[in-house]
Amino acid sequence: MNPRKLSRRDVLALSAGLPASAAAQTGRAADGYVEILRPPDLAIAFLESGPRPLAREGNRWSIADISVQMDPAAGGMPVRIEAPEVPLVRLHLRWRAAVPERWRILNDQWERSYGDLEWRGMAGDHILPWYFLAFDGHATHGYGVATGASCFAFWQADPAGISLWLDLRNGGSAVRLGPRTLEAAVVRVRRGAPDESAFQSARRFCRQLCSQPRLPSAPVYGGNNWYYAYGRNCSAAAIERDASLMAELAPSGPNRPFMVIDDGWSLTNTAGPWERGNAGFPDMAELAAAIKRQGVRPGIWLRPLYTTADVAPSERLRPRGGARYATLDPSLPETLDTVRRDTGRMASWGFELIKHDYTSFDLLGRWGSSMGADLTEAGWHFADGSRTTAEIALALYRTICQAAGGAAIIGCNTFGHLSAGLFELQRTGDDTSGRDFNRTRRMGVNTLAFRGPQHRAFFDLDADCAPITPQIPWELSARWLDLVARSGTALFVSPDPAAVNAESKQALRRAFAATAQAREVAEPLDWTDTTTPGRWRIDGRAVEYDWYGSEGASPFPL
Repeated sequence: MNPRKLSRRDVLALSAGLPASAAAQTGRAADGYVEILRPPDLAIAFLESGPRPLAREGNRWSIADISVQMDPAAGGMPVRIEAPEVPLVRLHLRWRAAVPERWRILNDQWERSYGDLEWRGMAGDHILPWYFLAFDGHATHGYGVATGASCFAFWQADPAGISLWLDLRNGGSAVRLGPRTLEAAVVRVRRGAPDESAFQSARRFCRQLCSQPRLPSAPVYGGNNWYYAYGRNCSAAAIERDASLMAELAPSGPNRPFMVIDDGWSLTNTAGPWERGNAGFPDMAELAAAIKRQGVRPGIWLRPLYTTADVAPSERLRPRGGARYATLDPSLPETLDTVRRDTGRMASWGFELIKHDYTSFDLLGRWGSSMGADLTEAGWHFADGSRTTAEIALALYRTICQAAGGAAIIGCNTFGHLSAGLFELQRTGDDTSGRDFNRTRRMGVNTLAFRGPQHRAFFDLDADCAPITPQIPWELSARWLDLVARSGTALFVSPDPAAVNAESKQALRRAFAATAQAREVAEPLDWTDTTTPGRWRIDGRAVEYDWYGSEGASPFPL
């Protein structure tokens, strides 16, 4: 890590992919912004029977049995849909425009990222979930839908225009809205300025997409046992030992560390009922109290929709190949009652952070990396067919939020754009690893850089744990730990007792001291050129991290 002080000109140049010496040569060229805060030039409704082009009259698009109203305003353009008699699948909106082919575009993803966020040249068939950023060579512009939408939305951009696709389905089938008006989404755009870096533009746009984020009262840090235990050989005694280490390493002061019990504590480990612990965890309330007695805040993990309980077929989502247990249908009131009881029970045990997992996979049967434009397999639906999948997911997330009481919520494998404003924290990338640093480099560094603009705009960002294990070379573990600790985002560590020594303890003390204090989010300076940024602006200085070493990346576990 080699820090040097950066000038404002250097930051702007580096974030635009230019050498610092070229900053003065960029100037202000022709504006590359494309205005779409206006009624689209084309609107097509997709039914199960096929596409139905809509006719425009003012701000209203319609045919006999479908109506779409779009009224541009300064704060955005709501998309309101009525289809009382017709089951709807999708809505395609198209703005015709001369889109600069020099645009470099940054995509988001449906839920977690999978090392797949990057700036790239224009690809008209590329799926851009929720929002995208467009750098025109001088300024970075934002196009998206506001968080908390009642549908899933993705964008496409090509030289002839910009498309927005709204997925209105109920599971893998058309939704039947009935007589109500669906407030499907709100289109929001932001025209960037040449005097701000691409990262600054992205942060400001994310704040514009989420008007009321739900944030922790203080920076979040502490331990999580997953990346050395992986759900095996877990026990209350081991968690108390880990909590003792957190207490030893944390700085003094009111902002205390967490100790999160991950998967491995319940009767079946990966599935409910979430009513009590297994033989290694005989008394969950007493364990939470024991953690607190050490000056550490207890946290716990659950998978709310997956259970070994005897569930009636009518209360299950579609059968899945390889699924051992039942997946509950969250469109049913009885499922939400179960989730409410389980979440409330953990809060009543005394846990101050609740990490819920797998809801996007359990809802749609796919990981975000394979959802694409289709999201899920066709031909199935929720028990309640009158609401979109997004509405059903939002109702589930609101239930968890309300049932948690004063406990903080962290979502993992959840739809970030729907979680914003409901959960304090969000695991924004796929798993790092205590066994293979290739995963940590690919997943962790990528999501920290490219999801960084969402930090404290949507929620507090968790780029996943910093594992410290015998399987990972310490110099690599230390770099990832240092970056996350100084990034301004949440820090959870997974220190294997077999890898904890004087050197790693000292590094963890420094990391906890850095994380416990509020700080500005780190800015990746070379993110327009690489998927794994190595140059970062931290506390006003440039810091460099070598993620590859002299031997480079390995396709095999390190």
